[in-house]
Amino acid sequence: MISPHIRGYHAHVYFSQATLAQAKALCQAASQQFELVLGRVHEKAVGPHPDWSCQLAFRPELFGQLVPWLAMHRSGLVVFVHPLSDNELLDHVERAMWMGQVRPLDLSVLTTGPSD
Repeated sequence: MISPHIRGYHAHVYFSQATLAQAKALCQAASQQFELVLGRVHEKAVGPHPDWSCQLAFRPELFGQLVPWLAMHRSGLVVFVHPLSDNELLDHVERAMWMGQVRPLDLSVLTTGPSD
């Protein structure tokens, strides 16, 4: 079986009003420590994500450094990590990893074609 090509990853840091400052600090620290693209801090649910979140987009080569760093520095925040490959739905369901409590995603907004 041929595995889909992984173009990159997204790590979504979930937070609430009570943990907003903590999440901003974590995402800012990650962007200073690693070569990644820091997304906007969304103070509302966006896309399939049920909570407020901030996206960290990174290359596959960074996975082995960034994901363990997030595990050690998340301090109770939920982090959702998924690949960017050939199928957005599978990337968010079958190919995803959670640090902390698994949250219910809105799968209706995802496609089965290439993810962005």
